[in-house]
Amino acid sequence: QVQLVESGGGLVQSGGSLRLSCAASGGTVARYGMGWFRQAPGKEREFVAAISRSGFSTGYADSVKGRFTISRDNAKNAMYLQMLRLRPEDTAVYYCAADQTSPMLQVPRSGREYDYWGQGTQVTVSS
Repeated sequence: QVQLVESGGGLVQSGGSLRLSCAASGGTVARYGMGWFRQAPGKEREFVAAISRSGFSTGYADSVKGRFTISRDNAKNAMYLQMLRLRPEDTAVYYCAADQTSPMLQVPRSGREYDYWGQGTQVTVSS
């Protein structure tokens, strides 16, 4: 069973940048579809970005496309989310997740597809 730990969150001004990390243990990220989700206060959890098990395909929510980049480092057994040009509406708790069953080229976008979740890291963007 893989364990996931997020880090890299914090307080940043609008227009700033952050890089979130998701460290995995007990499993190899190369064997999982990996994703980032977020949940703002009073809102449902939403998909942010994901990378397929093969690592060849990525997908993004429309709200972050062109600003956020997901990547995976198999050697470090970690996943990252580079966030640029942050906006106040990006404020949320960000969660990383691992999916062990999706097809190799599929980008899992639904939370229901994921089997393992981290505890989350807070991102706050001030205006």
